[in-house]
Amino acid sequence: MARSALLNVMVQAAMKAGRSLSRDFGEVQNLQVSLKGPADFVSQADRKAEDIVFAELSRARPGYGFLMEERGVVAGDDDQHRWIVDPLDGTTNFLHGLPIFAVSIALERQGQVVAGVIYNPAMDELYTAERGGGAFMNDRRLRVAARSKLSDTVIGTGMPHLGLGHHGNYLVELRNVMGEVAGIRRLGSASLDLAYVAAGRLDGFWEDPLSPWDIAAGMLLIREAGGFVSDRHGEQGMFDNRSIVAGNETIHRALLKTLKKPVAGR
Repeated sequence: MARSALLNVMVQAAMKAGRSLSRDFGEVQNLQVSLKGPADFVSQADRKAEDIVFAELSRARPGYGFLMEERGVVAGDDDQHRWIVDPLDGTTNFLHGLPIFAVSIALERQGQVVAGVIYNPAMDELYTAERGGGAFMNDRRLRVAARSKLSDTVIGTGMPHLGLGHHGNYLVELRNVMGEVAGIRRLGSASLDLAYVAAGRLDGFWEDPLSPWDIAAGMLLIREAGGFVSDRHGEQGMFDNRSIVAGNETIHRALLKTLKKPVAGR
């Protein structure tokens, strides 16, 4: 595939940060001595990866602003463009030596995501998309899965954990989806979940709460792979509502409907 100069900049930044994470990932299992030790190590790995992405993108496009997980909002002279960056999506996986984590970079132009890159360095899988240009994994064109019945699907999700989300509401949703699908998967990295929907590995996905850096690149990947993305209300307020539901047209619609059901009787 032919990449634009802008996408090449994003790929270079993601892969350079990914190489840094790979080196640190090789050491993480040697640090399982105390909770504080590896947690501090992961924070350092996260910040180092973000520093790399920030430096690479700032050098290539000096005026663009940023929205980053660690730095937060960094204003730029060019108020039409903003990078949305998660330098390590899947921190808990990384901490436990699970090779499911990624660098995620998206470019927002006038409030619309126009380019995205997600890179899993542990598996050397690079997902890229530009608006109107299709979605790719390691230069192979992606299409969302074509299954049309929920009963045939495997659906990804993110589960609320200690201190996050409303567990009771989620358990109602999970129970309803469980009764309709062939399987549910919880991978621990929302950006890769969305990339897997784009690649047809997962038939759909839902989760909340999420931040823009978790979903910006993945949203574009799915759309460019022929899929549909919305918030849980079926609208385009993913960043504001911090929720996302994704799949092909049929599965997206069916998943939205299932998520709205009340808890079933025993």
